[in-house]
Amino acid sequence: MNSTELVKQIENKRSFLCVGLDTDPKLIPSMFKKEVDPVFAFNKAVIDATADFAVAYKPNIAFYEAFGPKGWESLQKTMDYIPKDIFTIADAKRGDIGNTAFMYAQTFFDPSCAGFNFDSVTVAPYMGHDSVEPFLRFEDKWVILLALTSNSGSHDFQMTKSEDYIPMYERVMRLAQTWGSPEEMMFVIGATRTDFLQKAREIAPDNFFLVPGVGAQGGSLEDVSKYAMNSRVGLLVNSSRGIIYAGDNPAVDAKREAKKVQEEMAMYLDEYYIK
Repeated sequence: MNSTELVKQIENKRSFLCVGLDTDPKLIPSMFKKEVDPVFAFNKAVIDATADFAVAYKPNIAFYEAFGPKGWESLQKTMDYIPKDIFTIADAKRGDIGNTAFMYAQTFFDPSCAGFNFDSVTVAPYMGHDSVEPFLRFEDKWVILLALTSNSGSHDFQMTKSEDYIPMYERVMRLAQTWGSPEEMMFVIGATRTDFLQKAREIAPDNFFLVPGVGAQGGSLEDVSKYAMNSRVGLLVNSSRGIIYAGDNPAVDAKREAKKVQEEMAMYLDEYYIK
């Protein structure tokens, strides 16, 4: 999916909601546990409930590969079920070099290999250009590079400053923009600090940001919209547990929460989105 198609989705649905499918078998409501594939049955119900409000789905790959072939099968069925006009993110956080990186890219981008055809994959940049470049070889696919995350340990490295007082996350963002264009590269930017949102948008004015940390982690959807929205919207704001585990019945509970987020997003699009 290219950026024009993604922006059209956002405008049509008046939403930049990404629903994270971090499906933990232990947390699936009991009504799904009698199914042959409880994970897929639950994901299917979540997708049915939220597809009118979400422009992206983000399966967290760890929640599937932990269960071996059965988990991969659940993921494949989930991917086949997601509507084709909705953006998909393999939240895999891969980060290796050369042929290994290319094999990871094939896993998620080349349906003739593992059977998956994701639109994007999250990649860790720590090993440098040759760990990212193989993912950029695939047309109309996206690398979503970890830049400034919302977890408590993010300051251990991402905020470390060198002799010229430039934090590592800023170096990553500036250098990475020489590797790929805003039509093929996004950045993960946590929502928990307004000043960082502003700085990140200054560094990368044209790129899309995948934004975790809104809601339970303390990030403000209004602040994200106000300080990080650009002329193409440029935002995919993720919600996982707050939507998929909102209650025992996704048809009611996940739908209610997704609609609530979408309505708030529509308000901020009216206020801050200037084409």
